[in-house]
Amino acid sequence: MNMHGAILPVQNAAMDALKAEIAAVAARMVVEEGLEYGASKRRAVKQMGLSPRTALPDNTLVETAVEEYIAVFCADTQPAELLALRALALEWMDRLARFRPYLAGAVWHGTATRRSDVYLQLFCDDPKSAEIGLIDMGIRFEPRTVTGFLGEPVDALSVHVMCADLGEYVGLHLLVYDLDDLRGALKPDARGRRPRGNAAGLRSLLHDPAP
Repeated sequence: MNMHGAILPVQNAAMDALKAEIAAVAARMVVEEGLEYGASKRRAVKQMGLSPRTALPDNTLVETAVEEYIAVFCADTQPAELLALRALALEWMDRLARFRPYLAGAVWHGTATRRSDVYLQLFCDDPKSAEIGLIDMGIRFEPRTVTGFLGEPVDALSVHVMCADLGEYVGLHLLVYDLDDLRGALKPDARGRRPRGNAAGLRSLLHDPAP
């Protein structure tokens, strides 16, 4: 084996270790500050004094680090906070049932804490119908554009709602998709899990939270 071939495994191991360290720092920000994964990774790199061009860990690695952080530092409080957010999500899924809501993100996967926002994905015959529906219900929202699960820009309607069980307001984000997008939305993710679930699936989790 030449010298170059011997060095590569060492470099790869060092890169993997650095990614794991970034993921651990990012995980703390996700749990303690409610940051989204992308923002937490970028801030972790900055906080660690690394180059902005540093290779970042993927979301699966960050999520694993989040699970580990919760198990160590939040085991006493997180289950009740997750339950409260799931109950709130179900309440809104029932209210918005005609728009075919699916729950995604930390609240669905079980890594949410009181700092987490709730993400509902609506699959509509007419993308504008959700916005009109909120207006008809007298619900104030902030429209914006975010990156969807297929990497495309999608409309998002953000609402601040009171979570009585937590005693504070929570961010509720409604991402509006075309009905056709639902076909590919239920494929297993990188960890073999359902990436999102409907109201029936969430009710099952509330009844039996074990994975």
